[in-house]
Amino acid sequence: MQKIDHFKKLAAETAVELIRDGMIIGLGTGSTTSYALKKISENLHTGKVKNISGIPSSKKTERLAKKLKIPLTNFEQVQSIDIVLDGADEVDSQLNLIKGGGGALLREKIIAQAAKRVIIMVDESKVSDKLGQKWSVPIEVLPFSWKAEEAYLKSLKAKVSLRNTKDKSIYKTDQKNYILDANFGIIKQPELLAEKLNQRAGIIEHGLFIDMASDIIVAGKMGINHLKRYNLL
Repeated sequence: MQKIDHFKKLAAETAVELIRDGMIIGLGTGSTTSYALKKISENLHTGKVKNISGIPSSKKTERLAKKLKIPLTNFEQVQSIDIVLDGADEVDSQLNLIKGGGGALLREKIIAQAAKRVIIMVDESKVSDKLGQKWSVPIEVLPFSWKAEEAYLKSLKAKVSLRNTKDKSIYKTDQKNYILDANFGIIKQPELLAEKLNQRAGIIEHGLFIDMASDIIVAGKMGINHLKRYNLL
């Protein structure tokens, strides 16, 4: 576990080096992003970067950013983001992602879609040939219709579980929605699956992030591997 944490920290601090003065930064959610926030705060304190503002993807990230004295903004003030720093639960060979393990997939996707460049920071354990090898797809659904969406996901051959908290109550997102974790096994055509999920009114958002990552920064035993989607840069 200590090695994984070291790799997360290394990936995060490498990504933070891409921040420039005056940038609007999308701030992801999760343990790797927490390392990035701490490094951003340190760089602000030492004057290495100036005049930056962040848009947090969750209440948890917002609380940490405020604690670290990172200036924040919102979509009422700015509508375009220069760079996003976020983690992922799984990354495939085409730089597609599964996200949402931390429950912030809706806001994370909104921020990614508003960004010029999306930097994903992961340790090497998150990399797979195909999505679904290691992680289920988190799916945010309306409480009103969660049983109907569960049935729909099962019709797509997924094994579905309603996400609960540690005290066994139903987990609720910052938007007060539920999350269904859908295990499709290895996803051979993630684009096709995403299309099917997009068609359901009761599905608010899903954790398949297709063609969104500009860069993947992977930290592992061999150091840093910086993968780029060149046609997006």
